[in-house]
Amino acid sequence: MTDAAPLLEVDAIETCYGLSQVLFGMSLSVRSGEMVALLGRNGMGKTTTIRSIMGLTPARAGSVRFAGHETRLLPSFRIAQLGIGLVPEGRQIFRNLTVRENLVAASGNRLGNPDPWTMEKIHALFPRLSERGANMGDTLSGGEQQMLAIGRALMTNPRLLILDEATEGLAPLIRDEIWNCLSLLKSKGQSVLVIDKNVENLTRIADRHYIIERGRAVWSGTSDELIGAPELQHRYLGI
Repeated sequence: MTDAAPLLEVDAIETCYGLSQVLFGMSLSVRSGEMVALLGRNGMGKTTTIRSIMGLTPARAGSVRFAGHETRLLPSFRIAQLGIGLVPEGRQIFRNLTVRENLVAASGNRLGNPDPWTMEKIHALFPRLSERGANMGDTLSGGEQQMLAIGRALMTNPRLLILDEATEGLAPLIRDEIWNCLSLLKSKGQSVLVIDKNVENLTRIADRHYIIERGRAVWSGTSDELIGAPELQHRYLGI
């Protein structure tokens, strides 16, 4: 990490669904090569923050800057083209395509990554996807669908990977595979913004954390600082 401008900078955004406001001045940043976790109880605005970053539910005020571009008013496809790969809550794979077709459909290296993700590298990361390559998306288990969603996002060779509920609802062995994957991505210098409820694993691999409460960031700090503040975890995370 350096003192250079953040890769992603979200500054005081406000986001609504119709007349219902969810975000009230939400701010966060992710530097190049950094893994940042967004924490909070259900319904506090974590997914809405991600949707605002991606332009899926545009913020009505504030600023979202990615790689030097103001993106708050851009359409989602343009934001993705700038180099953000999303693993959405619920996975949202193409169920009527095979595993291989899901990966190929998203593949590209428009930003010129000198060591791009390929089908072979995704198979090495998740061998199960190689075994299931000819299977339709709707025949996969939940864990396999999550692996596919991560692989699909990586095949875009993103500068920033965003994961919304990275391990929610997965079997313990599959969760371990996802955490191992995130550790590997961290070691490779991949910039990551991740939402998950497993504070123990997040503090093991993430550089910094934001806690969101009622649509705004109420705390931010390092993994060591979060580990050393059990009262904070109890107050905002229910731990």
